[in-house]
Amino acid sequence: MEEKLKTGLTRFYDRYYKLLLLIPAIILLLSFIYMGVFYSKNGDFVKKDISLTGGTSVTIYEKISIDKIQSDLSGKLEEVEVREISDLITREQKAIIIETKSDADTTKKVLEEYLGHTLTAENSSFEFTGSSLSSSFFKQLVIAVIIAFILMTLVVFIIFRTFVPSMAVVLSAFADIFMTLTAFNLLGLKLSSAGIVAFLMLIGYSVDTDILLTNRVLRRQGHSIDRKIWEAFKTGITMTLVSLVAVAVAFIVVGSFSGVLTQIFTVILVGLGFDIFNTWVTNASIIKWYAVKLEKNENKA
Repeated sequence: MEEKLKTGLTRFYDRYYKLLLLIPAIILLLSFIYMGVFYSKNGDFVKKDISLTGGTSVTIYEKISIDKIQSDLSGKLEEVEVREISDLITREQKAIIIETKSDADTTKKVLEEYLGHTLTAENSSFEFTGSSLSSSFFKQLVIAVIIAFILMTLVVFIIFRTFVPSMAVVLSAFADIFMTLTAFNLLGLKLSSAGIVAFLMLIGYSVDTDILLTNRVLRRQGHSIDRKIWEAFKTGITMTLVSLVAVAVAFIVVGSFSGVLTQIFTVILVGLGFDIFNTWVTNASIIKWYAVKLEKNENKA
């Protein structure tokens, strides 16, 4: 069964691997166009939550309809978002979290009038972040991601010391992150500090299979190019699928009561999906093209 699958994929790949590069190129181009339109409408490349823009987060330990309270508070507080915290086993609602750009005093006053009782430390908790502090924190996180990507690029070039294979790895990693960010916006999500950390983690996830593939194809001797790609594929896809299953299970189990973890798992799930595509279509096609050309030049010499 494996041999038939290998033979069929190899024949198809040998015939169309150059044309397959058009697919990621089109998707990446559409992503750039969408992000350009998104920036023109929103003035930024992503919508941010209050942890990055400043505002108030309130946790109320009561059973309240999140749809009703969000509808009722929309005209009274600025940019209100409500989500629930539920029990891991029973899925019973234990509390709600209200996030708004309004200041803490205004938020507390409005909520107390709406609920009809005083909010104390026993039945609620308040967190307020100033806009200047949040903006500074956001800039530092973005700088950390950029520095991490630059250092990753330097390490890749040091490992392979050849322009085309190194750029193929970097291009695939960039495509993973950029396509994931585009999908993040398409899903209508707001980026939190945890989301940026997830994108930072995604840099590591994005390059491991790319380095595995490139190293196998360029440095392993005694096998055909197709066999080296196939062996790298078996190892790499196993690694990625195991990670996908683990993250998916974690998303299902804890996602309902932790917005922070939900965003982290969402970014990683989407990113790993794009990683499969960009590693085994984008990077593999470029590496095969390069390796075939290199082999022909060596035979001529």
